[in-house]
Amino acid sequence: MSRIGRQPVVIPAGVTVDIKEGNVVTVKGPKGTLERTLPAEMTIQMEDGHVVVTRPNDLKKMKALHGLTRTLIHNMVIGVSEGYQKVLEVNGVGYRAAKQGKKLVLNLGYSHPVEMEDPEGLESSVDGNKIIIKGISKEKVGQYAADIRDKRRPEPYKGKGIKYADEVIRRKVGKTGKK
Repeated sequence: MSRIGRQPVVIPAGVTVDIKEGNVVTVKGPKGTLERTLPAEMTIQMEDGHVVVTRPNDLKKMKALHGLTRTLIHNMVIGVSEGYQKVLEVNGVGYRAAKQGKKLVLNLGYSHPVEMEDPEGLESSVDGNKIIIKGISKEKVGQYAADIRDKRRPEPYKGKGIKYADEVIRRKVGKTGKK
């Protein structure tokens, strides 16, 4: 049985979970509201302050969906109660990030500055060489962070580029001259 799927999702104070027909789960909390349609095969029920997900049979696909469904609900509950954030670092000579209204302006050594509009429901801020992305949807926060990182990925020789704050870049030794 799915070890993750078996665990009930604890609902903190101030968060309400509403399960509608067709497994449409709406989670409301102090930070906002999230709604998601989950796999129809799973049975989602509220039981004394917990959300319990059960699966119909032990087929491999059902086992996978069991854990996934439970994790998606858990991520929604954490998102509306605490929120998610990702921190990116801009490294390199002349590489800069700045905020102009709802736009993130990146100078990454290209002939032009790269401008990125903050998606709906997300908020980005710049603190020195750090870019902080905050939001209630784990998926959207992670995707926007990945999109920013894709504008200039870190390279292995000098470590220049945009990297996650907790990412470790494996460094390579440059070429050596002939004797």
